[in-house]
Amino acid sequence: MRQTLIVSSRGQLTLPANLRKRLGIKDGGAMILEERDNEIVLKPALVVEVEMYSDAQVAEWDEADRLEESERRSVLKRLAERK
Repeated sequence: MRQTLIVSSRGQLTLPANLRKRLGIKDGGAMILEERDNEIVLKPALVVEVEMYSDAQVAEWDEADRLEESERRSVLKRLAERK
């Protein structure tokens, strides 16, 4: 599909409604812009919520997951036997 779009004075483009519908682009949706060999490529972006954890939380989880020395030796022994 080839269409001519007009760039507004603010640098904005309007994507045709049929294209937005076909690609699932919603109002306020995120887009990825890539420049490739003097061309512009636009792709719908997937936005995923990322939860950030504090260093204290990570340290707490590390401590909770820490193996006792006997457990550690047992795991290492089983791993060595697999080789």
